[in-house]
Amino acid sequence: MTALSVIIPIYNEEGNIPALYERLKKVVSAITPEHELLFVNDGSRDRSIQLIKEFTAKDSTVRYIDFSRNFGHQIAVTAGLDHAKGDAVVIIDADLQDPPELIAEMYKKMKQGYEVVYARRRNRKGEGWLKKTTAKYFYRILASITSIDIPLDTGDFRIMHRSIVDVLKQMPEQQKFLRGQISWAGFNQTFIEYDRDERHAGKTGYTYKKMIRFALDGITSFSTLPLKFASALGFIVSIAAFVTSLYVLFSKFVMHDAVPGWASLMLVVLFLGGVQLICIGIIGEYISRMSANVRNRPLYVVREMK
Repeated sequence: MTALSVIIPIYNEEGNIPALYERLKKVVSAITPEHELLFVNDGSRDRSIQLIKEFTAKDSTVRYIDFSRNFGHQIAVTAGLDHAKGDAVVIIDADLQDPPELIAEMYKKMKQGYEVVYARRRNRKGEGWLKKTTAKYFYRILASITSIDIPLDTGDFRIMHRSIVDVLKQMPEQQKFLRGQISWAGFNQTFIEYDRDERHAGKTGYTYKKMIRFALDGITSFSTLPLKFASALGFIVSIAAFVTSLYVLFSKFVMHDAVPGWASLMLVVLFLGGVQLICIGIIGEYISRMSANVRNRPLYVVREMK
């Protein structure tokens, strides 16, 4: 078996792949000659797969998985985990914001008896205030509403022992949130702090729409608090509606001063309707995930693999 595998999800990263390859190759070759670089092309529309194939042709340690279309970052990483051969497995993005040189320190730390060593960001260069703020509070909110300890200020950049990879391969859910699954698996985990660099080239594939989707996957995968919130909100509104009904009946039959009011009627109807839609939406998110898992479609479709 290979000693070390490095999984690199790729989506339109032609400007980063050459530099990434050179830096990764230098680092992992110094760690062990028994290594592999596994690129997962997630439906790139540029020359990413052509560049990867060029490296594969001249370097037997380079492998690739080419998807039939874009399936998403977490699914690309999952495919890499499914096919990685290493005793130790690294996950790293291709944008060079996470320095490949840190892998040597992470590998050394893992050899001290840890099954997972993840990289925790001290700061994030080249990212806007809004993205930093939303990411900061998302992870803190997620940590407060889940029963597992998901590390703060971390991404997917980490090294894992084969035992962790084998556990992850037994989790077939469609909506992947790998950093939560890794924390859920347990084992001995530790971290190394680092300063995250700016993107080397190109634009990020993580739009705000994808970030919101990713956040929903994380919350609904590891917390039932939204369902409890919907239930509590429905209970509170029911009590308020009951009290209001008593007041209306008292005014009509005892005080005899009930005045028909269009405004108050519309206010109550809109308020109750809004609460119902919120609750239905929350429940629908969970049901849609159950439906996706029941269909049991493959997580990804491979066009070509080497």
